[in-house]
Amino acid sequence: MPVTGPESCGHQVEKRSSHSDQGGPISSETRINERIRVPEVRLVGPNGEQVGIVRIEDALRLAQEHDLDLVEVAPQARPPVAKLMDFGKFKYESAQKARESRRNQQMTVIKEQKLRPKIDQHDYETKKGHVSRFLAAGNKVKVTIMFRGREQSRPELGFRLLQKLADDVTELGFVESSPKQDGRNMIMVLAPHKNVKPKVAKAEPAPEA
Repeated sequence: MPVTGPESCGHQVEKRSSHSDQGGPISSETRINERIRVPEVRLVGPNGEQVGIVRIEDALRLAQEHDLDLVEVAPQARPPVAKLMDFGKFKYESAQKARESRRNQQMTVIKEQKLRPKIDQHDYETKKGHVSRFLAAGNKVKVTIMFRGREQSRPELGFRLLQKLADDVTELGFVESSPKQDGRNMIMVLAPHKNVKPKVAKAEPAPEA
């Protein structure tokens, strides 16, 4: 029965890398089948079951009988750990998962909003609207309270304002970094909830004639 895997296509897989005995992650440089040149291995079955220490000849025979590859997953162990698996299928599925992960990955953007501790209600609503929009777009928001003069002796004003803002936008985000004093400023970081999908601004319909 022919042995499956990259070596049957002439790929070079001599170099080794460290892996767990559960079979992943495995790179294209992993030694498989006849390229595993040791007298014996600690064999792991296709479902993760521990077979035990067996001669390399017996491990290769089992791989052929099951139409699988013998893959070295922990070359530094003594003896090395090898697992029975479909190496070609494993590599394909790993590549698919990697592509999907890159597709779903989003760059984290941190926006900033600055407030005064004695901000009036109208300005507060405007600033809160900006924060809500940033969170809805999937961005983090660094909120900074700027103290001036005697305001520095009243840090509780900034703390209460930041608490109020966090409560007002709780449906869109949460406090990732609690309010803390930084010189003349007080800073809090808000992060969007993971289940909040970024919203794309829609063009408003043109008014009827």
